Amino acid sequence: MATKILTEHINVPGIETFDVYRKQGGYTAVEKAIKTMTPEAIVEEVKKAGVRGRGGAGFPMGMKWSFLAKPEGVPRYLVCNADESEPGTFKDHYLMKNIPHLLIEGMIISSFALGANKSFIYVRGELMYVIHILEKAIAEATAKGFLGKNILGSGYDLELVVQPGGGAYICGEETALLESLEGKRGNPRNKPPFPAVKGLYQSPTVVNNVESIATTPWIVNNGGDAYAGVGIGRSTGTKLISASGHINKPGVYEIELGVPVEDFIYADEWCGGIRPGHKFKALVAGGSSVPILPANLALTLANGEKRLMSYESLSDGGFATGTMLGSGGFIVFDETSCIVRNTWNFSRFYHHESCGQCSPCREGTGWMEKVLHRIEHGHGHQQDIDLLVDVARKIEGNTICPLGDAAAWPVASAIRHFRDEFQWHIDNPAEATQPGAVYRGDMALV
Repeated sequence: MATKILTEHINVPGIETFDVYRKQGGYTAVEKAIKTMTPEAIVEEVKKAGVRGRGGAGFPMGMKWSFLAKPEGVPRYLVCNADESEPGTFKDHYLMKNIPHLLIEGMIISSFALGANKSFIYVRGELMYVIHILEKAIAEATAKGFLGKNILGSGYDLELVVQPGGGAYICGEETALLESLEGKRGNPRNKPPFPAVKGLYQSPTVVNNVESIATTPWIVNNGGDAYAGVGIGRSTGTKLISASGHINKPGVYEIELGVPVEDFIYADEWCGGIRPGHKFKALVAGGSSVPILPANLALTLANGEKRLMSYESLSDGGFATGTMLGSGGFIVFDETSCIVRNTWNFSRFYHHESCGQCSPCREGTGWMEKVLHRIEHGHGHQQDIDLLVDVARKIEGNTICPLGDAAAWPVASAIRHFRDEFQWHIDNPAEATQPGAVYRGDMALV
């Protein structure tokens, strides 16, 4: 059986309550951490585990913790990024809704390790019912002595606050999240200084994703080496994957990193294959911001080896033939999907969600949406495809935060791999604008 680090008990009836969670071994990691371990020892175990940030960037969490400045007399903060606004990604929502005490336990351990006495969970505002679930779990943990003053008689205090976000995608970027948390407009900050030095209220701050923080109870109980023994290479541990699209079994799956992409799509244990009567056309592997791949490159590397569900394997070949694991938003497209329409839809999202602070992103996302709109709606010009590539190139790498890259990569990769489909829309506007019309040319279907 595959190792389940986060979801082993998620289907136990009543697991969202303190008492049931406790019966399944919940909060034993808090007891172990606070009573028998130093903060430095916990950080060391997380570094040994090699767990990489599960919000999309994949930066080693233990290393991020070790960067935290510790000036005398200055408070330190831990902020959990539960904004989860990436299209195609819903695994943090799944965790918080079904097993909230796992996140609360992870927050206590992580806050203790970082020396934070006040920590925050910043949740996307539309998920108000999830916020209520978390607040109830916090109240239960407080009543049982695991939060508040003098936790378990250790002398350690922790106040945990759930903060609703304003529903802006940009607030998933850590510095924009901190601005929002301070009550300001969610615009990203220039870095340096980094949050580890000057973050929330200009104090040292660590920002981690829900899934990342939820790994810490298992790491404390089982050790960093045991966690590192799961997965493959530098892609250690397990990963929650939000699987959607034209598959038989959409949902959230916990996999050991290193599973072949082909197995994940076709095995009954996970996605259960492409819907009956259809073939695999394309894949967005890590949320809408990562490059799209045609079916053949999604399943195999350029050298013919099977592509794996890992940070390294998915990125193999760079953006020419690879993509990114990102946040794990796994979207599968069959041959009925129009790549132009899908790319336009993504561009609409990024144009709408741009904070407008950087000119390349503010103006470029708007132009990409407009050009894609006219191609999709039968008014495309012959120069439009190269124009899109040029605009994407001028956005990428020229903005304060990664939203510009997130907007540019889907467009550039769609044209890189499906240029014939864009050209067909321009050459055949009457046919392309018919309801349900899809390019049926030379597609590499599987």
